[in-house]
Amino acid sequence: MSANGPPEDLPPPARSRRPQPTRALLLLAALVAGAALLQYAFRGGSGGEDRLRFVVQAERRALPPLRFSDGDGNPADLARGRVVLLNIWATWCAPCRQEMPALDRVQALLAAEGLHVVALSIDKGAAAVPAVKAFYASLGIRHLGVYNDPEGEAGYELGVPGVPVTFLLDRDGREIGRLVGPAEWDGAEAVALIRRHLAVPRPPSAAASKGG
Repeated sequence: MSANGPPEDLPPPARSRRPQPTRALLLLAALVAGAALLQYAFRGGSGGEDRLRFVVQAERRALPPLRFSDGDGNPADLARGRVVLLNIWATWCAPCRQEMPALDRVQALLAAEGLHVVALSIDKGAAAVPAVKAFYASLGIRHLGVYNDPEGEAGYELGVPGVPVTFLLDRDGREIGRLVGPAEWDGAEAVALIRRHLAVPRPPSAAASKGG
């Protein structure tokens, strides 16, 4: 600055930089948000079927033929004549581990009324079935059969976006509706939903055609 001249231009003050979140912090935030969402999904929302987030199909359609095997490696399918709760899951899925005991309990509760819970694992490889059996043992699962779809064909045919996903099927193998994510299947809302469809008998014409 000169003695008599105008003041010289001064550089603008330096702005303080906010610390930027690291990738690790962003990942942690995403995991926390995901866990909170899953916890909300498991506990449910407002009430009834909305609480379960159970999406009813506008028109019931039969599921495509699904090929999978039981715990002994024998071919298995979805039996007609019973209401089926088909759960697509995997041993590496944390929400599945949270949900499986509820599926076991609802099978024990409603089996005599005609419910068949099919917990279909999508674990791959030769170790898939032993992994499912170990998974059941670790949780004390006693009422569910071992079923495995190592090729993931069921998930592909049904358009499953991830696991777990559960389908409720009527006695003719048609989809009543589905629920994406875990749920308390032995809770009052879920049991009432299932019992409502267990109370609907199979049409005599369908039963006759099956027998003939």
